[in-house]
Amino acid sequence: MPELKTLGWREWVRIPELGIQRIKAKVDTGARSSCLHAFDVEIVNGEQGSRVRFKVAPRQRAEEPFVQTEAPLLEYREIRSSTGHKTNRPVIRIPIRLAGRSFEIDLTLVDRSEMGFRMLLGREALRGRFLVDPARSYAGRKPKRKGVNPDRPLNQEN
Repeated sequence: MPELKTLGWREWVRIPELGIQRIKAKVDTGARSSCLHAFDVEIVNGEQGSRVRFKVAPRQRAEEPFVQTEAPLLEYREIRSSTGHKTNRPVIRIPIRLAGRSFEIDLTLVDRSEMGFRMLLGREALRGRFLVDPARSYAGRKPKRKGVNPDRPLNQEN
């Protein structure tokens, strides 16, 4: 078994296939599944199966800039929120980059505009890959240069 890398309670994640260069994610071992802030979600049926078309605004507390993207629909799952409310959410399976590693995870799509983080990494995504140190932040990746604003528009490189 490979050595488990340590993450903090929040980390930077890349989702290149969706056009997301960076998004701040809360690492939540209390949540089973991972989710991504999505709005204007629509299911598109085509010759190669159903796809989910949606928009993502990766910056916290901002609706712009946003990325319009789509991915194959894996399934729908009933998810119980931390408040006990159940919703039926679309699920996509997509590769992410986290702490120098690339791997696929299942992401439910939900409006998280009222939440502090636009992405939540649950224990299914972390299991067998990472340890979590709740006293740390951004243990997996830090901006490389002083003055780099990781919240600036997505299409610009650091």
